[in-house]
Amino acid sequence: MFNSQWSTPAGMTRRHFMNHMAGASAAMAGTAFSLGQTLKANADVLKKNRKAAILLWMGGGPSTMDIWDLKPGAPTGGPFKPISTSGDVQICEHMPLMAKQMHHMAVIRSMSTREADHERGRYYMHTGFVPNPNIEHPSYGSVLAHELINQRPELEIPPFVTVGGGSAGPGFLGMAWAPFAVTSNGQIRNLQMRLEQQRLMQRMAALDLIEKDFVKKNRGTAAEDHQKVLKKTFDLMSSDQMRAFKVDEEPEEVKERYGATGMGMGGRGFGQGCLLARRLVEAGVPFVEVDLGGWDNHADIFNTLSDQRLPVLDKAMSALTEDLEQRGMLQDTAIIWMGEFSRTPRINQNAGRDHWARSWSVVVGGAGIKGGIAVGETNSDGTVVETEPYSSEDVMTSVCNALGISPDTTYTANNRRPMKIAGGGKIIKDLFA
Repeated sequence: MFNSQWSTPAGMTRRHFMNHMAGASAAMAGTAFSLGQTLKANADVLKKNRKAAILLWMGGGPSTMDIWDLKPGAPTGGPFKPISTSGDVQICEHMPLMAKQMHHMAVIRSMSTREADHERGRYYMHTGFVPNPNIEHPSYGSVLAHELINQRPELEIPPFVTVGGGSAGPGFLGMAWAPFAVTSNGQIRNLQMRLEQQRLMQRMAALDLIEKDFVKKNRGTAAEDHQKVLKKTFDLMSSDQMRAFKVDEEPEEVKERYGATGMGMGGRGFGQGCLLARRLVEAGVPFVEVDLGGWDNHADIFNTLSDQRLPVLDKAMSALTEDLEQRGMLQDTAIIWMGEFSRTPRINQNAGRDHWARSWSVVVGGAGIKGGIAVGETNSDGTVVETEPYSSEDVMTSVCNALGISPDTTYTANNRRPMKIAGGGKIIKDLFA
């Protein structure tokens, strides 16, 4: 069984850990089948009240005034036109599929933050804290996995999976809550089986004897921690839940709906990633992050958006939202769409937009969040927030609230100082009115 001891101890690399995984699954097929039958027999009980979140991360800083908060007719507005949606909000004409799902989603249009550097903005939007050389804060994925794991004692695969890109780390929460990185087709490196079962078991038994001897001689915690990792390796590889990573098992029509076939490499990858996210949440993973880069559009932004990024985003995000709703999962699963910041209202001499964090948008939905609305406003040219501004802390506090996690939850950081969950932000009340 998975528990909070899933960790890579000091002195052991993730590659070292994955090398242990590399030969284990063939030896465990019978156990996996038995476990799978048990899980299927109790599926309804296991899925009851099981909250989760999916973060769609737009690396590079997407121009939200060209997607979610258009300014037609303004000098800053660009060529795109707004279209009506299934909710009481308009979005970009190049998002027609997502327009049909907007009754499930809310656009927070009054985001106002200070970090307009890629690395600092990425850190801030993933943690709710500005970078500090004296402490590494846990990412939202680590926090939510940590808080939601008790709802799924049956979970044997990692509780925080990042798809197609690296997320922020677990900070002072420790490696038990680090993101488990996979490609968009669910492949995990160093997982090819090259040993026969008998030889594998002999090696593992010998290693176990050596480590037990080290533990008995009180040579520090490394051997004991390594022994725990070895056990987790077997537990993981024996799990039928590993099938959740096999996105190729999905019917072709489902993959097509997500854009996982027939598009360019970047589009196909994000479509596969969103489909994999649905499979992982369905299997019990509490937090999945899916990466779609390519938003740092300092030049030729409008052609890039209309021809590349927006068709990819539209197809995958709309399919994910619709799929979760049809499967009865959206009521318990939060979707968060955001990047590290947005782009300048001013269009530069290269027909692009530069970095901008003062007035922009984040999109959230599911898990009881009120859909079909826009929260907050920017002025007519998008340069200023005219209503109450919201921050990364506020967004994540609101998501925590939607997932049943108390905003008063407090951790003790490695400097022994108390630290409120989500940076101590406030709940955005309009999302729950």
